[in-house]
Amino acid sequence: MNTDNLYADGLYLECNPTWHEEDSPWKAGQIAKILTRNNIKPSTVCEAGCGAGEILNSLARQYGDGVSFSGYEVSPQAFAICHRKQGENLKFYLIKDLGEIKSQFDVVMAIDVFEHVEDYFGFLRQLRTKGTYKIFHIPLDLSVQWLLRASPILKQRTSVGHLHYFMKDTALATLKDTGYEIIDYFYTGNGVELPNRGWKANLLKLPRKLFFAVNQDLAVRILGGYSLLVLAK
Repeated sequence: MNTDNLYADGLYLECNPTWHEEDSPWKAGQIAKILTRNNIKPSTVCEAGCGAGEILNSLARQYGDGVSFSGYEVSPQAFAICHRKQGENLKFYLIKDLGEIKSQFDVVMAIDVFEHVEDYFGFLRQLRTKGTYKIFHIPLDLSVQWLLRASPILKQRTSVGHLHYFMKDTALATLKDTGYEIIDYFYTGNGVELPNRGWKANLLKLPRKLFFAVNQDLAVRILGGYSLLVLAK
């Protein structure tokens, strides 16, 4: 995982004081959806780069004691937040890199993570060895309207640390290039379903919804506002 100053020295927390906890129940719902529609019933689930731990906390409440959840995080500041949420079926660990994860899991998740990692190919190859199924949530920063404006992409780089930028095709190609078999995927509408995204995003909500209803791929490629949830092996 990326251990540069953005995460180790608290700069990320300074820029994002909630560590995106408010979005976590929605993301947990998307994860549960892709597991259910592929009839996957895990006993053990791991999240690499769990941040404030609220995605796992939401899933742990939903699935109950029949599933064991483990979260791994490189930021001491995020670990201080997530560690307080531990329970019988939910544990958190502060690590320096993926090599410290010794267990094997039924499902391994990296939710909005590898776009932050300098050597994301190496990260993905190493993550592939940690379990059977993998779930990725990948921001799709490359849209026509963002490329024309440029400033949103630069903001993502400075405020949330995105080092790499994807569209659906390059995201899936990256996973295939690092040895993954794609099982299922779908768009998630963070830009249209989540509140408090800013006034410009609010103006785009209706056009995005209408365009998406007509042609999903073209709508995402032109107007953005969506991420990609991927189930792989």
